[in-house]
Amino acid sequence: MGTPKPSRGKVPLSIITFVFCSLAFLALLYTERISSFSSSTIFRFKPCANKNAPKKSFKDKKNVGAGALNYAADDRFVFDPEECTLDRGKWVFNTSIKPLYSDRTCPYLDRQVSCVKNGRLDSDYRHWEWQPDDCILPRFDPKTTLQKIQGKRLMFVGDSLQRGQWQSLVCLVESVIPEGKKSMKRGRTHTIFKAKEYNATIEFYWAPFLVESNTDVHIIADPKKRILKVDSVDKHAKHWIGVDILVFNTYVWWMSGLKIKSLWGSFANGEEGYEELDAAVSYKLGLKTWANWVDSNVNPNKTKVFFTTMSPTHQRSADWGNEKGIKCFNETRPVKKKRHWGTGSDKRIMSVVAGVVSRMKVPVTLLNITQLSEYRIDAHSSIYTELGGKLLTEEEKEDPLHYADCIHWCLPGVPDTWNRILYAHLLFL
Repeated sequence: MGTPKPSRGKVPLSIITFVFCSLAFLALLYTERISSFSSSTIFRFKPCANKNAPKKSFKDKKNVGAGALNYAADDRFVFDPEECTLDRGKWVFNTSIKPLYSDRTCPYLDRQVSCVKNGRLDSDYRHWEWQPDDCILPRFDPKTTLQKIQGKRLMFVGDSLQRGQWQSLVCLVESVIPEGKKSMKRGRTHTIFKAKEYNATIEFYWAPFLVESNTDVHIIADPKKRILKVDSVDKHAKHWIGVDILVFNTYVWWMSGLKIKSLWGSFANGEEGYEELDAAVSYKLGLKTWANWVDSNVNPNKTKVFFTTMSPTHQRSADWGNEKGIKCFNETRPVKKKRHWGTGSDKRIMSVVAGVVSRMKVPVTLLNITQLSEYRIDAHSSIYTELGGKLLTEEEKEDPLHYADCIHWCLPGVPDTWNRILYAHLLFL
C-alpha cells in the first residue's frame, strides 16, 4: 500500500469561522464612532441611527449651512430632531459667518446685553459656530422663520435669560421686515413684537420661577425674603392660553444657595404657611405644577411646547483652570476641554427637568443648550453691562469681582445659537 497523500486546501471550518468573525469585528471598529455616556443621557436623546444610513441630500445648502463647511468631506447627517445629539460637538471659529444683526442695528436690545455699545472692543466671541459631532445644524434664515410662524403666536416664558433669547430671535428676523410693518408693545410682564404682514407675534412673558412668587413684578433683591407659591401657576398661565408655540425656561433664580421658602395656598398666610426646602426639591414641586397645567390645558395638535435647559453661569474661573482669573472677566476664547462642566450648572436640576418632562402627556421638546453654553466663558456681558438701569462706571468696571456679569450673554452671541437650534426644530413643524 502506498503512503496516503496529505489533503490539500481543506482548512478546518472552525478556523474559517474565527478568521471571518475577526475581520468583521475589525471592520466594525473601523467604521463605528464609539462614544461614552454623559450628562446628555439624562435627557434621553436617541442614538444617531442616521449616521450609518445613506447620506441625505445637501441640495439646499442655504438652509443646511455655509461658510467653512466642506460638504464633500463632511460625514455628518442633515439635522433630524429625533437623531441629532446637539450637546456633543465643538465651537469652531469662523470669520466668514457674520452676525445677522448688531447691538447698533437692532433697536430692540436692552443695554444690559449690548456689549459693543457698552465699550467691549474684542469681537471674536461673535464668530464662534457650534458644530455638533453627528449632524449639521441648518443655517438660520429670517424669512423662513417668519413663514414658519405665519399666523401664529410664539411666546418665550421665563427669566431674564429667556428674555435674552427672545430679544435674539426678534433681532434675527426684524431686519427683513420693512419699516411700518413691525411693532413692539412693551409691558411690565408681557411684551409683544409683531410682524404685521405675517400676522405673527414673537412675545416674552416674565415669570422667573414659572410658578407664582412674591417677587414676580416688584423684584425683591434679598433672596431670603422671596416666597414661592409652588402649587400655583394660574396667574401667569392665563396669558399662555391660545399661544401656538411656547418656549419655557426657569433656572438661575432658584440658585441663590439658600433654602427656598415654598408656600402652599394663599400669600395671605405668607409668614406662616411656607416651608424652607432645598432648591432641587422646591424646583421639582414647582415644575410639576407647571407640567400639570400644560397637560391639562395644552392641545398638542395646536400648540408646540419647548423647554430651554439651564443656561450655565461662569462665576468661578478655577472651574476652567484659570486660578488667577476673576470670574468670566477678560476671557476671550471658549473652553476647549471636551465635556467641560463647571459649578454654574446643577445636574440635580437637569435630572428634575428630565424626570418631570418624561412623565408628561403633552410632548415637550427640550432645547438642550447647557453643555454647548458651558464652553462659552468668553461671551458673557462681564463689565460691559448695566446695573440698576445705569451703565457701569469706570470705577465699577475696575472691580470685576463685584460687578462683572457672568450670568447674562452679550448679543449678538450665544443665544443666537439657541435660536438656531429652535429654528432647526421649527422646520419640522
